[in-house]
Amino acid sequence: MHPIPWRAYALLAASTSLIGSYVGLSKLLVAAFPVFLLAGLRFATAAVLMLPWLRKPADEAPLDARSRGLLFLESFLGNFLFSICMLFGLRQSSAVVAGVIMAGIPAAVALLSWAVLREKPTGRVWGGIGCAVAGIALVAAGREGGADTSPLGAALLVAAVFCEASYVVIGKKLTAGLSPRRISALINLWGLVLVSPLALWQAASFDFTAPEPHHWGLLLYYAATASVFTVWLWMAGLKGLPAAQAGVFMVFLPLSTALVGLLMGESLSGPQALAYGLALAGVLLATWPGRGARR
Repeated sequence: MHPIPWRAYALLAASTSLIGSYVGLSKLLVAAFPVFLLAGLRFATAAVLMLPWLRKPADEAPLDARSRGLLFLESFLGNFLFSICMLFGLRQSSAVVAGVIMAGIPAAVALLSWAVLREKPTGRVWGGIGCAVAGIALVAAGREGGADTSPLGAALLVAAVFCEASYVVIGKKLTAGLSPRRISALINLWGLVLVSPLALWQAASFDFTAPEPHHWGLLLYYAATASVFTVWLWMAGLKGLPAAQAGVFMVFLPLSTALVGLLMGESLSGPQALAYGLALAGVLLATWPGRGARR
């Protein structure tokens, strides 16, 4: 008899839904800001917001070399490379198709959690992952979004999928010894260090009076969600679940991305709608209480 981790489920779903919303809105931001400058402004804004989170809690052990290395990898793959691949990929694809490609994250998480963490996902979790993969195959077999999505754009988004999967697996290791808030603040600082040279290079020739006021408002939302709230929500929810099961909640990312795309005037075809239905079915399959669960 095991209690159902509803709190962890809610935190993970909220995190990935917010990620999906800013993935869609990023199409507006990359039209107003160069990619590296946008990433630098995001990390710099979030660093100010998270200053209080940098302080080490009294009951937390000092950082050792292994933890420092994992924090660097978490930021390099999950913040730096993910942001670059996602932003450049979005410039050459539609938000709806990007969302469907992102639905492959659960399968990538399961693969890496098996290889790195030696987790053995249950049959239900594999079933949920299979639903997500089936959704991707359904859209890939058609031609929806072909006019808006180049092969390079699709390849960059696939690379973003594996960067995000690495972020989940490494995060699982970090939550064993660090608080979600401190992880969020530290990996954001690493992201700022990594992107600053490229951001300053683009800032030197950028006209900061060109963006409209709503672009700056979207930038603030992007920084707060991408570096502060989504990371904290994800790490807090991940702490109580196996990485492969938590990875299934990544399907909320493409769902919210598609919703933003629709609000921006993009269309949703029948196969794409079916793909998202399969993604939701996968979440239900992976998290539905078994016979041993307690209400």
